[in-house]
Amino acid sequence: MNIFTFRTTVIFSLVLSIKIFSQDNMPSNQEVADMKYMLEEEKMARDVYEFLDSTWNLRVFNNIKQSEQHHMDMMEYLLNSNKISYQLSDEQGVFYNKDLQKLYNDLIEKGSKSRQDALEVGKLIEVTDIEDLEKALKNTSNTEIKDVYSKLIFASNNHLRAFNRNLSRF
Repeated sequence: MNIFTFRTTVIFSLVLSIKIFSQDNMPSNQEVADMKYMLEEEKMARDVYEFLDSTWNLRVFNNIKQSEQHHMDMMEYLLNSNKISYQLSDEQGVFYNKDLQKLYNDLIEKGSKSRQDALEVGKLIEVTDIEDLEKALKNTSNTEIKDVYSKLIFASNNHLRAFNRNLSRF
């Protein structure tokens, strides 16, 4: 084998190994779907809390809606860092996912009835969010995605405790 053939073989092997390595780090279709869903679910939570905050003026909703915005930022970072395009409405209460749109509408209706119902809505959002994050966590081996989901689960458990504390006053 001459030097030209040897160099070509080495370069080809390096390029192939880099390509294979980068493909291994690309999120799977399931991971992409989960990240997009979690982003919009975090938006749904934020939008419900914004509505409930303006309706009932309870500090818990004001505090947690700000946290939900941070959760959205974390999910957008994951999507952007993986160069994944996504849609997210800038309009409050508008969602591309039909299930999340229905859930938003149902939660707004229930949360409008009383302060206690509003707090129950917050509790339901956090329980649902934790369940969905745990499912998504099981669908990935990507350490960056796992780290974000784990942080969101931790925060959602804190939110759940806050809603339970507020509900205990009724």
